[in-house]
Amino acid sequence: MANDNMQNWVPRTELGRSVLNGSVASLDDIFSSGRIIKEPQIVDKLVPMLENDLIYVGGSSGKGGGKRMTSTKRTTRMHMSGRRYTISSVACIGNKNGYIGIGKASAKENRIAIGKAVENAKLNMIPVKRGCGSWECSCTEPHSIPMTAEGKAGSVRVVLMPAPKGIGLCINNEAKKMMRLAGIKDIWSKSYGHTSSHVNYSYAVFDALKKMNLHKVK
Repeated sequence: MANDNMQNWVPRTELGRSVLNGSVASLDDIFSSGRIIKEPQIVDKLVPMLENDLIYVGGSSGKGGGKRMTSTKRTTRMHMSGRRYTISSVACIGNKNGYIGIGKASAKENRIAIGKAVENAKLNMIPVKRGCGSWECSCTEPHSIPMTAEGKAGSVRVVLMPAPKGIGLCINNEAKKMMRLAGIKDIWSKSYGHTSSHVNYSYAVFDALKKMNLHKVK
């Protein structure tokens, strides 16, 4: 589908035209200039090997009274004409090499909601600072993060901390998807608030990664 969008792409913004004619060759050029990505095809053009994953935001009753997590959430509203259903989805994308994006969307069908969430994630891409900021590790490889970072969304607060090589991803399962897409292999974390809300938790993690870009790292 991304290839079809690229073939029929007619840029509507100045940045899109610059990407299409080759004067902007990477996402780093966009981020360093402070410009805003308003067309998802810009990301498809500059980062063709993107991968995506879905955050489990919903659930359905399973056998024995348990709850089975699902990648979409259905909400119901009552109208005079009857019940109306809305499907919501949260998607994260990345290239496993220092870029990540997250987006959410709603629609009347699962497929459409997921597709819109992926497109919105492309409009919300950020670079991720990677490094080895743990005092227990002396390597210089970008396997973790360079500093402690804190993010917040709703009532959820997440603290990301550098971890030495080999520790792995000591974080919530949904956030592990984001770490892998960002190219982070080792991390420690603390979380506070209503962390069972996977939407707020995921956006709090994204906020922490985004705040690291405010600091200069050698």
